[in-house]
Amino acid sequence: MVKKPSINMIMERLAISNILKIEKLENEMEFEKASSLYLKLRKPAQKDKFYSDIRKQLKVLIKKYELEHWSDETSITDEQVKQSDIAEALVRAENQFNQKRKEQIRRRLKEEGLNQTDLAKILGHRKGYMSELINGLRPFSREDIIIINRLLKIKFEDLVPPFIKKEKAEQINKALESIPQSKLRLTMSDLTLKTSQAKH
Repeated sequence: MVKKPSINMIMERLAISNILKIEKLENEMEFEKASSLYLKLRKPAQKDKFYSDIRKQLKVLIKKYELEHWSDETSITDEQVKQSDIAEALVRAENQFNQKRKEQIRRRLKEEGLNQTDLAKILGHRKGYMSELINGLRPFSREDIIIINRLLKIKFEDLVPPFIKKEKAEQINKALESIPQSKLRLTMSDLTLKTSQAKH
């Protein structure tokens, strides 16, 4: 059985530093992530050739994927549409989480009389790299998250995206289905970061 890529694997593969090496997008999650990155890089690409080159490569990858998987309406399956919907929801949720995290970090910095450049200095990052982290173009390291949590007193749950990998969710649901007395199931909202109320 072919192992499905996790969102973390996709985030790593579509990291800013890797995009120019990619020849094609492999699945709906990568397609949605690439489309989202393409939009996010619009402004940075106007100021920096590095981002402009990445954006051009993303455009090529997106067009190639659309031609191969979405151009013939008669060959689009229900499963393909379902996977597309899940991928779109996950990427949208990730973007919303990143935006909220960015706003919280900036607000706390302002309250402390600091700015993003100061945070870059504190964490030992270049200004441009810090901007990529804040804007969700690169993932924060574990150490960065701990420092931000302790320094700015922002809760871990507001700093670390609580993603459940799609393939892990499927494995959990299969295990739960095999336990006759269990009524627990992971839903779409569990995958897309929506807060769910605990059932007691």
